Amino acid sequence: MLRGLYTATAGMLAQQRRTEMLSNNIANANTAGYKADQASVRAFPEMLLKRIDNQTVKSTVGSLNTGVYVQEIGSQYNQGDLRETGLMSDVALLEQNVPVHPETNMKGALFFAVENQAGEERYTRNGSFSLDENGTLLSNGSQVLSVNGQPINIQSSNYQITEDGDVFADGEFIAQIDVRFEADIRNLVKEGNGLYRTADNGALPSALNNGEVTYSLKQNYLEGSTVDVARSYTDMMTAYRSFEANQKVLQAYDKSMEKAANEIGRLS
Repeated sequence: MLRGLYTATAGMLAQQRRTEMLSNNIANANTAGYKADQASVRAFPEMLLKRIDNQTVKSTVGSLNTGVYVQEIGSQYNQGDLRETGLMSDVALLEQNVPVHPETNMKGALFFAVENQAGEERYTRNGSFSLDENGTLLSNGSQVLSVNGQPINIQSSNYQITEDGDVFADGEFIAQIDVRFEADIRNLVKEGNGLYRTADNGALPSALNNGEVTYSLKQNYLEGSTVDVARSYTDMMTAYRSFEANQKVLQAYDKSMEKAANEIGRLS
């Protein structure tokens, strides 16, 4: 009987993790450049039960499923829809040609290179830039880096960003925005606040001189998130229903155990 308790509990925990993931996706549906997460749910290996009638004879009882678990949560790195904002500080990263990794059969990913508040290099797709009081170009609080690895400083309200990422202020060249390329998306780790790092803590190579990669930057545009809100709500309702079903199974086992302890085992 306890095996059933474990199976129902495993199902509840898996659906709870899915609900948390879907809630985070929905909360970031309007976050620029956000890549939606997707959960992979797998079943634990089944066990084949046999009954030993005597020393030589065995009879098969049947298989026993031991529950499910969330194997991994990964992001969808496909291109988000572009929308025009008219804001000079908004820049969308538009992928044109990104090679497919031979092992995963999935496309690589492009990112803006930024420096977080701890001085560490990180990567983001959030092109909702802004200028601080010192004229430093920021992405959600992180400094946007140029191809020479330095923060970009713009001392003018009249600036333009070309498709190649060149920044001009009052007609004068300032810097070129650095774009990095990750061939194997399995090496990417979400840190929150729209930032990514590499699992091996190595720096991503620049996409600028990569002959297999082509891209363009579009000023006055933003890349939207890859969250499908309607599907996310549907998946969340499915997760809720599955959680409730496992909860009822757990309650049924609890009542059976209570009856066994209080009635069947009672001495007359």
